[in-house]
This record gives sequence, C-alpha cells and structure tokens, in this order.
Amino acid sequence: MGRAEPGAGRPSRSRVAAGAGRPSRGRVAAGAGRPSRGRVAAGAGRPSRGRVAAGAGRLLHGAAAGIGPAGAVAAASLLLPVATELRLKRAARPMTDRWRQVPVEPRDTVQLGISFRPLQAVALGLDPQAALQALVAYPFQLLRLGAYWNRLEPEPGAFAPGELDRQLDAAEQAGKQVIVCVGPVKAFGYPEFFVPSHYLDQPLREGALVTPDRRRRLLDAGTAFLTRVVERYRGRAAIVAWQVEHEAVDPLGMEHSWRLSEAFVRSEVDAVRAADPGRPVMMNGFLPTSTPVRLQQWWRTRDQGDSLSVAQRLADIVGIDFYPRHALASAGPLALYLDGSRARWQQQRRERLQSWAARAGRRLMIAEGQAEPWEAVTTPPSPAGRVMYSCRPEDLIGNYSQCMRWIDRRSSVMDGYLFWGAEYWLLRERQGDPSYLRAFERVLEGA
Repeated sequence: MGRAEPGAGRPSRSRVAAGAGRPSRGRVAAGAGRPSRGRVAAGAGRPSRGRVAAGAGRLLHGAAAGIGPAGAVAAASLLLPVATELRLKRAARPMTDRWRQVPVEPRDTVQLGISFRPLQAVALGLDPQAALQALVAYPFQLLRLGAYWNRLEPEPGAFAPGELDRQLDAAEQAGKQVIVCVGPVKAFGYPEFFVPSHYLDQPLREGALVTPDRRRRLLDAGTAFLTRVVERYRGRAAIVAWQVEHEAVDPLGMEHSWRLSEAFVRSEVDAVRAADPGRPVMMNGFLPTSTPVRLQQWWRTRDQGDSLSVAQRLADIVGIDFYPRHALASAGPLALYLDGSRARWQQQRRERLQSWAARAGRRLMIAEGQAEPWEAVTTPPSPAGRVMYSCRPEDLIGNYSQCMRWIDRRSSVMDGYLFWGAEYWLLRERQGDPSYLRAFERVLEGA
C-alpha cells in the first residue's frame, strides 16, 4: 500500500492507500425480526459455522449410501482428516504470560488495523463511541467501519448518518485510513443482514438464489442506499476503499439458506464504481480451515462459487476471513473444537489464491483475522482469571504471524491485516485482564 498524502486525490483501485496511524489505539443482532442486540454470536460472531460438522457428516453419509461400498471408502477417506482436526479440550484455561514470549513476525509493508462493531460494543456493556476512541489511540493504520442500512435508514424516507459521521470523525482525528463496508444487504457483524423491514414485503425465501429479476425492488433500493452513502463520504480523504456486501454470496451460516447471486452483487459493485470511480472495491470471503467447513461451503455454493471466488471476479482487493479454531459443542468444562488450519491439505485453497493474485497482479488482505474467542455459546465468554481455548491472547499473535509467514512463500502482496475482536479486548481490560490489548501492542511494536 502506498502512503496517502494529506488532501491527495483518491487512491487507485489496485491498492489501498496507507497512512501512518499516529499514536493517539460477530456479531450482534441488529436486523428487524432478528435476535435482540444483546445477543452476540459466539466469538467471531458466527454462531452457525461452528455447527457445520453435523451437516458435513450427513453429506458424507448420504454420498456413501448412494454409491455403495466404493462411496463408503471414499467417505471414510474424507473422514480421516476430520479426525485429525478435532480437539477435545477444556474450554476455559488458566491465564498465562505466554503471549509475552510468542514470536511476532515482521509485517513488511502490510498495514495493520481492526474492524469496529458498535453493536458488539453495546452487547458487551461498552459505550460505542468511547470504545472507538480508546481503540483508535493505538498506532495501527487501518480501520474498517460499517454503514448498516437499517440503522442509517430506520424508517421510510429517513437517513440518519450521525453515528457513522462520528466514527469517521474519530478515525480522521486519529490519522487512520478507513475501509467502509456499504453492504447493503449484508455487512460484518451478526446477524450480517441489515435490510430495513420496509423493503421486504416478505422474507427472502430459504434456499433461494436472490437475483436481480426476482428481487428488483430490493436491488434498486440497495443500490440507491449505497450510492447515497458513497456520495456522502467520497470527499473524505481518510477513506481508502469501499467494501461491497460481506461474504457476499455465501449463505448466512446455518440460520438462512438464501444466497445473493453474482449478478445481484455485480450490480452493486457497478453502482459503487459509478459513484466513486477512483477508489478500490474490496470484497471478502471465508477461508475454510477444516474439512467439514470446506465441504459444506463447497456444497452450498457449488453453482456459482463461494464468496472468495466471486471476489476474485468482481473486486479490486480480495479479503480473506481467517478463523483457525472454533468450538462445535460443549459439555461441562469440555468443548470439541475444529482446527485444521495447519494441515497441509488445508493450505491448498489459500496457496491457489495467492498464486492467482501474483499472476494477475491483484491485491489480497486479511479482512478478518481471529483475535477473540469463538466458543459454542452465544456470547463470547470472559471468565475471571481464565481465557478461552478458541482464542487466547497468544493466539491473537499466532494467527497474525501465521498469515505473515504466508507472504514469505509467495510473490503476491498482502495489503492489510484487520484483527477481529477489539471490542472483546476492551471488555477483558475492564474486567482486569489487559492481556489481549497488550498482545495487540506487542504486534504493533514488534511488526
């Protein structure tokens, strides 16, 4: 990323501008008819991805039953890697100082930052604006903010951008570069669905592919909204990219099976580029790190490809969502986790993506790097004197360093790395455990 000069013209689509941040540091329900705001999805805010093993197991069982003994052998061969990816662990573990000793990989030219979720802050008992002010005081470079449609347009004809205005003001005053997710249908933060109820005469049909022809009113309203947002903020030099949708064409976990079509999303991307031709479009996708998740994601998106595939075709910057470890289920003090991120067969998709980016001269970034727990409960646990196995403070550093080591092996360039879970770090600090924030500081100092 090149450094943006104050007041300079908009950065080119090919890369995100980088400004030096000066020292100054899932998901929460929010849609109509969705869970209340106080319900935070497990850890990274994806309560349903942790329940994919059963679905993938049924898929394998059905395939084997349909093709006889040969199918059974094939299914068994697929289950072998699953066994190596399962971990039965005590969920809440004693706090240690291991985060102080974990090596921090250098970031080279990668810009570091966070995503900020105001609804997550509220759900954790924090004041959103105060939380953001505390976070932007840290010397990172990139901040991702969301333009949540049903919050900016709470009723027909209304437009209430005050909250996003204040967030952008805080970012600018702290010298941050900003990526704004304009949605409109999906945005980061549980439940990832933020369409105002007055644009849905009836719910999106489960199992349906949402196309321009079938949902013209929704598409027209959505493109009008994102155009309004882009036109309002395109004069702000701090904004370096627009994110369109969130994991654009994937289903909303196991809760909803409808999906946006590539044609629907392409229309949204075209609208953003028409409103602001000079800035790049970023689109993100979930990188499976275990066999059950990979199988289910492939099966559910096999007609048009998953969000990473569509991002490769439509976006200027492809964002990778990287969550190495999450809980499937718990019983008493124990929990069953999936973690296949370091297995050789799980590296192939990421390596293909990097090779493509190198050949095509395209940009990659880590749009979400796991830095808070993802357990088998609704709210990310914060037990006194203990940390959760799915993401300990040392894992915040380890996940980051793993991604930085990817860069050494490929000629592709990584634009940025956004840590996911900053609101949780503030909660822990308020409860007397600053280790997540101190681990983040170590990355900023050591990278």
